[in-house]
This record gives sequence, structure tokens and C-alpha cells, in this order.
Amino acid sequence: MTFFLIFIVIIVVIGFYVVSLYNGLVKLRNQVKNAWSQIDVQLKRRHDLIPNLIETVKGYMKHEKETLENITEARSRAMGADSVADKAKAESELNGAMSKFFVVVENYPDLKANQNFLSLQEELTSTENKISFSRQNYNDQVLFYNNKIQMFPSNIVAGMFGFKEEVFFEIEEPKEREVPKVQF
Repeated sequence: MTFFLIFIVIIVVIGFYVVSLYNGLVKLRNQVKNAWSQIDVQLKRRHDLIPNLIETVKGYMKHEKETLENITEARSRAMGADSVADKAKAESELNGAMSKFFVVVENYPDLKANQNFLSLQEELTSTENKISFSRQNYNDQVLFYNNKIQMFPSNIVAGMFGFKEEVFFEIEEPKEREVPKVQF
């Protein structure tokens, strides 16, 4: 009888431990989803600001139609991306298009003094900072979640219940211009 009681207690303790690990994994998975939704909110805000920025500069930049079209196309691809990896690639392309845009803007002093443009540029800069912070938070949550899935003993519970690794949100930053070589 004592052996049976000890066996039941061990089974109950193991059961509580498995439930605890499972609940911890669910909590981490939900934190990753929440962190992703924070990025998504900021990306939507950014995508909403871009058409306003383009409309503001159209009158000034009549000869820069290709630059504005590139931004519009990159924005469309970014808005249509589904997976984290696709979003990261599309957002990287959008970052590159926006970088080229702001280089071109330097040639238009009247535009740089326009209050609407300055306001939109400030909002976009603020949004970029929020995206960067949200991306860092998301990647931290993914790291913690993926570590938990891969480490013993929670990896056993994760495998039993189908928990899958999440993908990091990594954007290639626009490449800096190469420094020209000076030869004498």
C-alpha cells in the first residue's frame, strides 16, 4: 500500500511539473505573439505615413517620379508580406527606398523647409525608433522562447505538444555609401 501511495505522489508531482512547463511555454508563445503585434502596429503606422509624405513632396519633386514609385512599390510589398521572414525582407527594401528618398530630399531646400514635410519626417523618425524598440523586444522574446523550447526538460514537453521555434525579425540596414578611394 505504501509503494502504491508513493507511486501516486510521484505521478502527481510529475504531472504538476509537466503542466507547469506547458503553461510556461504557452505564456512565452503568447509573449512572442504580443511582441510581434507591437511591431505590426508600428509598421502599419509607418505604412500609413508614407503616402502622406509622398503627397507632400510630389509638387516639389516633379523630376523624381522613379524615387516616389520605388517607395510606393516597396510599401505595397511590405504591406502584403505574411511571414516574419517575408516582412523582414520587404521592410529592408522599404528602408532602402526611404534612405534613397531622404538623400534626394537634400536637393530641395524649399521642401526641407516645408512645415508639413518636417512634421511628417518627425513622425516617421519617431515611428522608426518605435519599430526598432519593438523589434528588439520581439527578438528578445523569441530568444527566450526558443531557448526554453530547446533546453532540457522543457524541450520534451515542447516536442510532445508541438511547440515550434519562432523566427527572429531581422532587417538588413541600408548599406552605407562606400568611401571613395583616393589615389595619387
